Amino acid sequence: MTASTLCRTAAKSRIAAVCAVAVAGTLLLTACGDQTDGGSTKAGGDTAGNTAPLFGKLPEKYQKSGVIKVGTNAEYAPMESVENGKIVGVDPDLAEALGKQLGVKFEFTSGSFDGLITALNTGRHDIAMSSITDNKQRQEGLDDKGKKLGKGVDFVDYFLAGTAVYTKKGNPEGIKSIEDLCGKVAAVQRGTTYEEALKKQSAACTDGGKKAVKIESFENDTEAQTRVKSGGAVAGVNDYPVAVDLARKAGGGNDFEVVGEQVDAGPFGIAVNKDNTELRDVLKEAVDAIIADGSYKKVLDKWGAGTGAIDKAAVNGGK
Repeated sequence: MTASTLCRTAAKSRIAAVCAVAVAGTLLLTACGDQTDGGSTKAGGDTAGNTAPLFGKLPEKYQKSGVIKVGTNAEYAPMESVENGKIVGVDPDLAEALGKQLGVKFEFTSGSFDGLITALNTGRHDIAMSSITDNKQRQEGLDDKGKKLGKGVDFVDYFLAGTAVYTKKGNPEGIKSIEDLCGKVAAVQRGTTYEEALKKQSAACTDGGKKAVKIESFENDTEAQTRVKSGGAVAGVNDYPVAVDLARKAGGGNDFEVVGEQVDAGPFGIAVNKDNTELRDVLKEAVDAIIADGSYKKVLDKWGAGTGAIDKAAVNGGK
């Protein structure tokens, strides 16, 4: 989910969630403490005598359990969404490819996006993989005003995405870019980097003598989309790949359109507890391995997300 949190930019962008309109009735997204199982991605097999290339580099905990628990917010197609009760998309498929390198399975659980890092650092999940934009704010555990909220997380960067603006089909207000939102109502998911992007743009509007953006933040992205579709907001802001997928699929391609180009492109990262450096480092090796063997490209091409491909994984590469 981009502007920069995890920004999903969780800023928070997140290429922000989705087949999102369809997902709303399927997911029970509540607070961090009420996260619900949405499915799992299986890879590898019996850990006894496991011959996966990187199995021996995993921390003993995961060698014994054969499982890495993943927190996600499954409403950001094509990155992660729910279809027929199962979490599917770029991230689950990449996790399956990673699992083949590591010899374990990745089990996904869906919950609220703005609770993912907290759930990770309290031990509910081993990693968070949910179109989370890697940035310094999240790395250091800071809020949008620079106040220390926690110890932060480390990221293994695996994808690149920016922020995009989408409108109701036909673009009735003639929005061409995020700069055109001064004085207008814009909808966004709470806790994302694109929410931060809107706040930044709103400040630029007032600094330039214009009216602030009227930002409406919602618990999940489906609500933000509904607000745009109904005409209550002139535009929504999301990760570029998610916005493009939404425009292609929602209402058979008749509900939304993307306007302008993506901005503030940054890396999506797999979030890992800062104390879990051994897992972090082997995940980086695994990402590099699936890039090298072609399975990474195959997954991105399957979901139409090839524009976000990277050449090499990085740790905490976000700014």
